[in-house]
Amino acid sequence: MTSIAVVGVSHLTAPVEVRERFAFTDKEAISVLSGLQDRSGIKEAVLISTCNRTELYLCPGSDPDILETGEAVLSEKAGDLIGGAGQYLYRLQGLESVRHLYRVVSGLDSLILGEAEIQGQVKSAYELAGSIPVTPSLAGPVLHRLFQTSFSVGGQIRSSTPIGEGAGSVASVAVKLARKIFGDLNGLQIMILGSGTMAELVVEAMKRDHVAGLIVANRKHERAQKLAERLAGKTIPIDEMLLSLDQTDILVASTGAPHALITLDDFRHAMGGYRKKPILILDLAIPRDVEADIGDEDNVFLYNVDDVREIVDGNLIKRQASVVDAETIVQDHAETFAKWHDTRNVVPLIKSLRSRWGDLRKSELDWLWQQLSHLSEEDREIVDSFSKRLLNKLMHEPTTRLKDGIVNGLGSEFISAVRYLHALDDVDLDLDHEGNMSDSIGEFKEPWNNLSKMGPDLAEESEEHESNE
Repeated sequence: MTSIAVVGVSHLTAPVEVRERFAFTDKEAISVLSGLQDRSGIKEAVLISTCNRTELYLCPGSDPDILETGEAVLSEKAGDLIGGAGQYLYRLQGLESVRHLYRVVSGLDSLILGEAEIQGQVKSAYELAGSIPVTPSLAGPVLHRLFQTSFSVGGQIRSSTPIGEGAGSVASVAVKLARKIFGDLNGLQIMILGSGTMAELVVEAMKRDHVAGLIVANRKHERAQKLAERLAGKTIPIDEMLLSLDQTDILVASTGAPHALITLDDFRHAMGGYRKKPILILDLAIPRDVEADIGDEDNVFLYNVDDVREIVDGNLIKRQASVVDAETIVQDHAETFAKWHDTRNVVPLIKSLRSRWGDLRKSELDWLWQQLSHLSEEDREIVDSFSKRLLNKLMHEPTTRLKDGIVNGLGSEFISAVRYLHALDDVDLDLDHEGNMSDSIGEFKEPWNNLSKMGPDLAEESEEHESNE
């Protein structure tokens, strides 16, 4: 399978000062995604942009022009980089792209192994793509299936392995850093810039350490107010946060601002020239909210998203031991997805085959009723049920072998044989030059939609469905 591809940059390929050049706000993501279907035949697309990665998932993904378009989108966002943006980008296709998303959602590819925030971030990105009013939907049948199964995989791995236990999420790392610097957190004043998921997680972690002093600076007052209430704090407009910075002990910045909110000059002015007591600044934003030079000031402990690598988690060994089991789950589900993907477009052929045989069954029953007019209604129902059961049993083995043949690369031969033997030349299925099912669903979109919820064994389950007619 090659109809899915991903082009991206992550903490594994680029430092934070480069990754922030690739970061998209929701508004920017909507703008880019809205125009993708007009470029190089892209039908489906989802753009993920978090602190640690920016990834563009594309379908179809087998055309080199489409991959080049994906790389161009990210490169245009990054702008001029010494050596070019391409040196930081990776591209994956087919099964590897499926495995990659499953690993990302499960926390296997995260900066902190097993962290849970990423699953919610990926879900938000998927929902954003699906909300864009374009036809067909960017979160179409293939990427819809891919992302929905990724959430199931992430949930299974976290529930069946210890990979997320004490995973040292960004929020818990914030608390550990604060303890190292201040010891007891009682009485400390905390300021949160932004009120998104990351900020909420930090507040919950601080709450467990009985921190009571909280200021939330955010442009959206209602959401900021709800966050502040958790620690009996208060909210202020974001443009007034510098006035409270001098009294702040811990600053957690996680906005989606496209530029730094606190410059070195801003900081020095707010501190009256220099900082007199320690301040922990945890800049979790991409692009960064706090200028890096502030970290060189006296009594300033500034950490960005890359710095959390240096925080050693006591449960790391236990979590690393669960990686093998987690990778097995990823591989099993990726292979299941591949089987579904490779057989999905054969459904119209199977439905046509069943329809042809079903019409013949009904025609022969009409003849039988004329010959056996004395049969009661109850007897007729028994005969009718028997004919359906017989048809299902006759269809089961051929349809199973048809699907297996397509998965094994024999799609062209098998489909040609079925069409010839059963006079189904009117069923127009597209195959590529290798005999594989194409990415196009075309006129069979409606049958696909009817069967998309049935799981990987589409034909087999559709037989059971029709047996209940």
